[in-house]
Amino acid sequence: MTLEQQLKQGAAQLGLNLTDQACSQLLAYLDLLQKWNKVYNLSAIREPEQMLVKHIFDSLAVVPAIADAAPANLIDVGTGGGLPGIPLAIMLPAMPVALLDSNEKKTRFLVQVKAQLGLDNIEVFHQRVEEHDKQYEAIISRAFTALDNFVAITEPLLAEKGCWWAMKSQNLDEEMKTLPLGLVVEKTIALCVPGLDAARYLVAMRRQGE
Repeated sequence: MTLEQQLKQGAAQLGLNLTDQACSQLLAYLDLLQKWNKVYNLSAIREPEQMLVKHIFDSLAVVPAIADAAPANLIDVGTGGGLPGIPLAIMLPAMPVALLDSNEKKTRFLVQVKAQLGLDNIEVFHQRVEEHDKQYEAIISRAFTALDNFVAITEPLLAEKGCWWAMKSQNLDEEMKTLPLGLVVEKTIALCVPGLDAARYLVAMRRQGE
């Protein structure tokens, strides 16, 4: 089965409407990720089939929840090679997506991806989280840091009535216990990632009273 066939099959399993343009952009992104990874060490995963599952499908699994919430804008903090931000930007082209990372090599790669894929809804920021001064209705992270730290360092970036979205794989129960007062866990979604036999969760959090 080709990568394109695998991508279409995985998207169908996730209940996603994969347009021809989105399919082409995701495959082009995967190709760029593999090529740049040889020089920039963007990921420990080398095989394109594994990248498809552990990076692309893992990111696409959160698309339904974000699409349903329909935030006016979103920032992916500690985005690294653009995950989940770039797949989200491809699948939700009307939503402005900011990609934030402190690693210059990674943000250089992201600027190249934006240009080659024609992703006009993306902005790339080479900054530490603490240096960024814009606000967003949605803040997402994938394996960035523990939940309590994620909330603490990104709190100034969250707009009123905004939502934190944390992609987690393990230690979730323990991390939940350390969340600060004044925070409400709105929902915890168990994600089913095609081809991946591992637990994945999406945790949605808000400030209390908003």
